[in-house]
Amino acid sequence: MKEFLKRKHVYVSWRIYFIKAMGAMAYGLFASLLVGTILNTIGQEFNIGFFTDVIWPVANQAAGAAIAISIAYSLMAPDLVMFSSTLVGISAYEQGGPIGVFIATIIAVELGKLISKETKLDIIVTPVVTVLSGMFVATFIGPYIQNLMLGLGNLIMFSTNQQPFIMGILVSVIVGIVLTLPISSAALCIMLSLSGLAAGAATVGCCANMIGFAVISFKDNGLEGLAAQGIGTSMLQVPNIIKNPKIFIPPIIASAILGPISTCIFKMENTPLGAGMGTSGLVGQIGTFNAMSSYTPSGKLFLLIIGLHIILPALISYIVYAIMRSKGLIKDGDMKLN
Repeated sequence: MKEFLKRKHVYVSWRIYFIKAMGAMAYGLFASLLVGTILNTIGQEFNIGFFTDVIWPVANQAAGAAIAISIAYSLMAPDLVMFSSTLVGISAYEQGGPIGVFIATIIAVELGKLISKETKLDIIVTPVVTVLSGMFVATFIGPYIQNLMLGLGNLIMFSTNQQPFIMGILVSVIVGIVLTLPISSAALCIMLSLSGLAAGAATVGCCANMIGFAVISFKDNGLEGLAAQGIGTSMLQVPNIIKNPKIFIPPIIASAILGPISTCIFKMENTPLGAGMGTSGLVGQIGTFNAMSSYTPSGKLFLLIIGLHIILPALISYIVYAIMRSKGLIKDGDMKLN
């Protein structure tokens, strides 16, 4: 059995499912729903009907299929299994949301891989097994998992509204750490349907990690590293964090300070699409604008976003970094990117 599973590239592993597959899920979301959100926002601001009336509805409808294809690709699915997963993704997204797609696609792909090329009727049997297994999970399990995740998300948002100081710290720090580690904070926030103050705190935590690492590693990486981490991802620092975990401290402290400032003082909000993105592609800032523009003047909102998402994360992280560097806790080269 072990040899059979190895030949089929089926490895039951927490790392493969919750790091590799979830990371791929984030790519699927970005390539469909998130890019659609960006273009829809531009279309609304500049009155471009093609963006809002044509691209946005299609991007919204394609999210499930895009997520499923991304997950199937990450699991090294054979062609027929990968292509069949699109049906699973569409069905699961309608009935169980992103988490429904995540679970249904993993099960469908792994079962499809087991049967793939094992019969002379592969072109029929493999898609049937993939589609039936995935849609069964999507129909009978997906809605319950989705409700569980929504309930957890509602609990986090309710707790943040009731205890904005404590929850502001917790949400900001936790989601910021998740963003930097090889786990998808974007997928997590979308799964939880995180919005309101909790989403605002999550965004600030993500920004603290991305902007924080971009600034404190500038001496090691220059402008290229600044851009790669500041508008790309702070996940690039994971190998360096393993070598010297202390480099993680400045962004974490920045997120812990800015989380309650976001929830208690400025009451920053965001959408589930933008909450876990930080400054990656400026999606977090676009989400904040979408969430708050209806009741906050554009000039004030712009200053809040620049201050809480860019300037303060950079300033706080650099101050903590400078103190730690003076004490020899962080040295030149500790954050050098390959």
